[in-house]
Amino acid sequence: MQSLGVVRTIPMHPDCSVALSNLSFNPVMTVRYSLHSPKEKGVLMFDLIIRGGTVVDGTGAPAFTADVAVKDGVIAQVASTIVGEAAEEIDATGKLVTPGFIDIHTHYDGQVSWDTLLEPSSGHGVTTVVVGNCGVGFAPVRPGREEWLVQLMEGVEDIPGTALHEGIKWEWETFPEYLDAIDRRRYSMDIAAYVPHGAVRGYVMGDRGARNEDATAEDIAEMARIVREAREAGAVGFSTSRTMGHKAKDGEPVPGTFASSEELNAIADALTAGGGGIFEIAPEVLPDGGDQPTMGMTEELQWMGDLALRTDLKVTYLLLQYATMPDTWKQALDYSSMILEKGGYLRPQVAARPFGMMVCWAGYHPFAKRPTFISLASSHSLADLRTELAKPSVRAQILSEPDEPVNSAVQFDGLGPALGMIPHLMYAMGDNVDYEPTPAMSVKALADKAGVSTFEMAYDLLNENGGTASLMFPTLNYVGENHDVIYEMLTHPAAINGLSDGGAHVRMICDASIPTYLLTHWARDRARGPKLSIEEAVRMQTTATAAVMGLSDRGEVAEGKRADINVIDFQNLRLNAPHAENDLPAGGRRILQSADGYVATIVNGAITRRNGVDTGARPGRLVRA
Repeated sequence: MQSLGVVRTIPMHPDCSVALSNLSFNPVMTVRYSLHSPKEKGVLMFDLIIRGGTVVDGTGAPAFTADVAVKDGVIAQVASTIVGEAAEEIDATGKLVTPGFIDIHTHYDGQVSWDTLLEPSSGHGVTTVVVGNCGVGFAPVRPGREEWLVQLMEGVEDIPGTALHEGIKWEWETFPEYLDAIDRRRYSMDIAAYVPHGAVRGYVMGDRGARNEDATAEDIAEMARIVREAREAGAVGFSTSRTMGHKAKDGEPVPGTFASSEELNAIADALTAGGGGIFEIAPEVLPDGGDQPTMGMTEELQWMGDLALRTDLKVTYLLLQYATMPDTWKQALDYSSMILEKGGYLRPQVAARPFGMMVCWAGYHPFAKRPTFISLASSHSLADLRTELAKPSVRAQILSEPDEPVNSAVQFDGLGPALGMIPHLMYAMGDNVDYEPTPAMSVKALADKAGVSTFEMAYDLLNENGGTASLMFPTLNYVGENHDVIYEMLTHPAAINGLSDGGAHVRMICDASIPTYLLTHWARDRARGPKLSIEEAVRMQTTATAAVMGLSDRGEVAEGKRADINVIDFQNLRLNAPHAENDLPAGGRRILQSADGYVATIVNGAITRRNGVDTGARPGRLVRA
């Protein structure tokens, strides 16, 4: 593998003065220059200089070639040529220099307790994450109610409960104490947090809240007090879930799913009184609510719009395309645009690729309920299991067996057999990890072409690459079997890029790699429709997401901004195939996805990754609003 960058240590020099004559101006671009006094005796002018890179500054403006100098965690100078010395230099010739990426939708709420690296986001140029989305999290919590919050998170976000039990240290009761616990640790990136509705409701109402009973006036007042307290302590906002798709492990909808307008408005007013911020919502998606005790999508949009117009809060909600309602996303975007025109802030978060799952031997697959597979999986390591599954005799045995009965009490127990029934919706991903596969790449199409059964084809595809291969099952955002709708969503002026779900659904997806995907697929490789410019792909996850969160100190390569920076070998940037690791606490398994091409990731002026390798630097801090 070729070298992806050069880091050079510069010895101290007796003099490092800068004269105006040394500054050369480019008439075709606007570059900020600053004057610096000569270095003090024995002191270098800068901590880091990134030389000769193509700067994509995060604003959407055309890229330009410049040096970037860093001092004390801040971008000190951006100029065509910087005269001065630094403790380190990075030769970025032929490389992109971008702001660090800001991921506004993650679920590292528990992981922050045991993991300072915050994989997998740290490997994809992310320098700031926001946790506490979708109304679930781990604070506030009453002593003795920890198990309930674990089951809530496990059910909604598919994070192994055993890992959460072993990994979380529970150093808090209140939300301010939770923030303090994060603040005591140092990470590879910065962390901001919402206060989650589910935890607040459970804290105030106990089992009544868990069962979604109506809140009394006293309950509402106490929830409002807690939310205001959390905001004043530094929470960036409040999150709630309204969709029946989000359920605890016991099948109960997330607390707050059916919350009254009185409850929601009181919480919003408390958030405003505490300093404002973001009101994040996973809304109901059915147009009329169906036979469920929820509002329909129209009503959801209405109360969210009213809230945005009545308050100064930034109201943001999740938006996806559903196969049964392929066009409702247009209604949502049109309505959001209307609210924005009226002066309110209502913007949907959209995903940059289909949402679904990776089908693999290490996760969920069509053979998960076959007796031979069950026996082998229970008695072999993952590596040995793959060896066994490659044997012709084992293959024949598994293919010949019926599924064991499904246990409805076990979460996702019936998913394997269900996958076996939809071979036309599962796709081979290919050697280059294609998230926009053609219909010809479906398991059914490949089986028909080869003259074998769909189960035979699925089995053989899973056995590729030593049994590490994955199939793609897109459940959302792929009705037309292309990314055309995603493109319309991403480029709509009301929409914002979100929904990586970093840290969640760990046995199904690794969408924490979406920041890289925005560059590789959308700005470079897409062949089946329009692409994004590299400037726009960067803007979507830097200044755009920073603005949503109110983080004015980052998201742009400009003087005075935080030195959160990526140096990227764009031409060789590559998403690697998803793979499984048993690296969660208690040996919990998750699907990870790495990338090649990140020369350096810099957080608060410190290099956290060089050529994709963790440096051990932990400059990340809690971000308090």
